[in-house]
Amino acid sequence: MIIATPIDPEGRSAHSWGKAQWIGVADVRDGSVADWTVHEVRWDESHDAGTHGSHHARVVRFLKEQQIEAVVVDHVGDGMARTLHTMGIPTLQSSPGYAQASVLAALRGHHL
Repeated sequence: MIIATPIDPEGRSAHSWGKAQWIGVADVRDGSVADWTVHEVRWDESHDAGTHGSHHARVVRFLKEQQIEAVVVDHVGDGMARTLHTMGIPTLQSSPGYAQASVLAALRGHHL
């Protein structure tokens, strides 16, 4: 399962999805992270650079390109929550600490 989560420079869970600077993408297999890639998306800079629609389009493009199946995050805005729901991408609650551990904890709490 391919999971995306916002991260900080040290690899810990970051607060916001739509204003993330970096997104970690985990390929989770058999209960562990088989692959981990960090993408510098700079959504923190692009968030207010245009309309919400253009920003959501950037996020959607990333989700499709990375074949994301779920998002682990502390917070998403209402519009982004609707976008993720429409795409069939569940949003799971992140936990403090290292993002890879947060992804695994979120998956243990849900059967996707």
